[in-house]
Amino acid sequence: MLDIKLIRENPEKINELLKRRNPELSINEVLKIDEERRKVQKEADDLRAKRKTESQKIGLMKKNGENTDSIQEEVRALGDEIKTLEEKQNELDEKQRIVLLHIPNIPDETTPIGLSEDDNVEVERWGEPTKFDFEPKAHWDLCEEKNIVDFERGVKISQSRFTLYRGKGSRLERAIINFFLDFHTEKQGYEEILPPFMANAATMTGTGQLPKFKEDMYKCVDEDLYLIPTAEVPVTNIYSGEILSEDDLPKLMTAYTPCFRREAGSAGKDTRGLIRVHQFNKVELVKLCTPETSKVEHEKLTRDAQEMLELLGLPYRKVALSTGDIGFSANKCWDLEVWMPSYNNYKEISSCSNFGDYQARRANIRYKEKQSGKTRFVHTINGSGLAVGRTFAAIVENFQQADGTIVIPEVLRKYTGFDTI
Repeated sequence: MLDIKLIRENPEKINELLKRRNPELSINEVLKIDEERRKVQKEADDLRAKRKTESQKIGLMKKNGENTDSIQEEVRALGDEIKTLEEKQNELDEKQRIVLLHIPNIPDETTPIGLSEDDNVEVERWGEPTKFDFEPKAHWDLCEEKNIVDFERGVKISQSRFTLYRGKGSRLERAIINFFLDFHTEKQGYEEILPPFMANAATMTGTGQLPKFKEDMYKCVDEDLYLIPTAEVPVTNIYSGEILSEDDLPKLMTAYTPCFRREAGSAGKDTRGLIRVHQFNKVELVKLCTPETSKVEHEKLTRDAQEMLELLGLPYRKVALSTGDIGFSANKCWDLEVWMPSYNNYKEISSCSNFGDYQARRANIRYKEKQSGKTRFVHTINGSGLAVGRTFAAIVENFQQADGTIVIPEVLRKYTGFDTI
């Protein structure tokens, strides 16, 4: 969440940055509550000081043999008033916290200003869009023809937008996961994590999924547990409520998990195939670092995700998300979009976000500086390295051949055990 001290000291600037996201956003309600809370706190502090003075008088009066009944009654009354004010202050603290939890992060000054994804800015391309000397097929048609994804039975078992992989399709999905994990850990220096696939409300709140996006989550009935929408949630929260040493940073972690999301996009082509589904596999990259190294580590993480696409030979572009399209908790985000022939366009395959100290404040993740001994909030960064189902779909579409076969990228063959499907 946003730093209340920063809001008090720079209200105009914070409002200006929030309105870059959405003209309706404002921290005015937070300031109003804060003003009232501080007023109540001052009243309580004044009464505590008065009670202390009066209590000291009681001691002197008793020493002099004077009657203290009246002043003792006054001190008791002061105590009741203080208790009432403390309760009021606690109520205002909680009210302020709830309002802050619903306010998104302020965008970085370098984030392009815009209202939607239409205002995103392409900054880089790698490879050329795939050209064919035959009529290419969409991945959903190829998957059905090759019997590597059974869309119909996936729906029968669960509901729409759930999929069932089979045979070489299952093997290819697993190969992609293993390739990502091996490369991230052995070549890029990440620690592999296998977290729980369910998280409690406090954990969901720490990364910003709750309370804002409660309706997008799958909630377990009668339990404080949600199916995770991304490994970002459990992995970022590993150190919630803890104070790390500066020597521990940066922490680089990667995790494979299935991901579960009720919201699966709007109607159209995305309703078919593997692009927008309610359950999908993903290998996530997460970093905890110092504020001073935050921007550099964000660029490195993005580069790590880009390397995976290049090793697979998949054409992609890098896009700077506008203020109207970045995630709720992010201040800066690069999207990597892979070329998808069926769309004749690029589709998001990884979002690499810098959250500054926004998530760390919610999850209370701090570190102690070596020189000063001062305790500060870490900065958190994450990105997909990559969304596995979308990688699967991109491979199927970009590497389809005129004879109907699908060529497996060379880096995956030791994991699949076959060169073509």
